[in-house]
Amino acid sequence: MREAPSVTYRGRVKYNARTARQYQVRKAGRHRAEMRLVDRAFARVPRTHRVLDVPCGGGRLTAHLAKQGYRLCAADLSDAMLQITRETVAKEAPGAPVEKQDIENLTFPDRSFDTIVSFRLFHHFPTPEIRQRVVAELCRVARKYVALSYFSPASVTSVRRRLRAALGGKRSEKHATPLREVEGYFVKAGFMLVKDFAQLPLLHTMHLALFARVGETEP
Repeated sequence: MREAPSVTYRGRVKYNARTARQYQVRKAGRHRAEMRLVDRAFARVPRTHRVLDVPCGGGRLTAHLAKQGYRLCAADLSDAMLQITRETVAKEAPGAPVEKQDIENLTFPDRSFDTIVSFRLFHHFPTPEIRQRVVAELCRVARKYVALSYFSPASVTSVRRRLRAALGGKRSEKHATPLREVEGYFVKAGFMLVKDFAQLPLLHTMHLALFARVGETEP
């Protein structure tokens, strides 16, 4: 039996009925840019793949990938987010299962999904121990690919956040992580980096890295 999470960080508990609805209000241009980033990574993922979207948030990525022909399962820890996802799935991705899951302790069997995507969560993890635990779980459940978004420290926004903290301002709760560190977590779990994607690497903070299981040659 795997250990329960030992640290409660804001990303685990911040979404209630009000904040979850607020999170879904996203500028159309920003949403399109994020989905283009996902599409660049998923250009390498066969449309026949069964995909787990965790955390699914309000289901916008679940719906986006389902419309492209992928078989989706959505999962999240927040009951409020799950309610929104069920509404989204009913309209835009009928038939996609929606489950309550803790990304640090998934209940799915090993290699249950061909591909896993984890979008806009990794930057909430405050410690290397949590990051490694999550990556290990994602890799355990993935047969072939894991697509993971993270915040790069080598961006204008990340530099501004560090400077603000150094000058005595509020420290950001969004934790930037170098690609080399992220890659190290996956190497320990038996995965290798396929490619790292970003809109403009030094300008945009969020990257999406695609990893593949070492030795897995099936499409």
